[in-house]
Amino acid sequence: MTALSGLIGSGCMIFGLPCVPPIISSPPPKEPQAILVLGGAPSREKFAAQFALQHPSLPIFVSSGSPEEYAQYVFDSAGINRSRVILDYRAVDTVTNFTVMVKELQSRKITDVYVLTSDFHMPRALVIGKIVLGSRGIEMHPVTIPSKIQSENPAKSLRDGLRSVFWLVTGS
Repeated sequence: MTALSGLIGSGCMIFGLPCVPPIISSPPPKEPQAILVLGGAPSREKFAAQFALQHPSLPIFVSSGSPEEYAQYVFDSAGINRSRVILDYRAVDTVTNFTVMVKELQSRKITDVYVLTSDFHMPRALVIGKIVLGSRGIEMHPVTIPSKIQSENPAKSLRDGLRSVFWLVTGS
């Protein structure tokens, strides 16, 4: 083994090849350009409004959340300018939260987005988001919202992951 190491090392020096792969540092993480809130519980809009106060320049996309009047009330009460809040009610489930909103994010040239959802829901959202958003070059930055629900059935993540791949292949 020692002889083999010496032979490889000598060959590297003779031919000017590096013996050790170069250390590649990963690029610094990009700062998200928007906030995407996955609907499903009023607590998500409440959390998003407070989170948005910490990120005052980011637009806020709420995908199929609480009724419009309530969502506007939550963001108004937090002092969030309505021009920052885009309420979209086209999605009917977690997969369509992403497949509908990815076009909107792309049209605005958003490449990095905070994704806010409940802690129990985040594993499934990560599977779907990595497939749907990732396929369009959009990096997902997950932000979990604490809840009292323990966890979802992992079969939902598998099912929705497969649905996301189907969407990727067929576009529908």
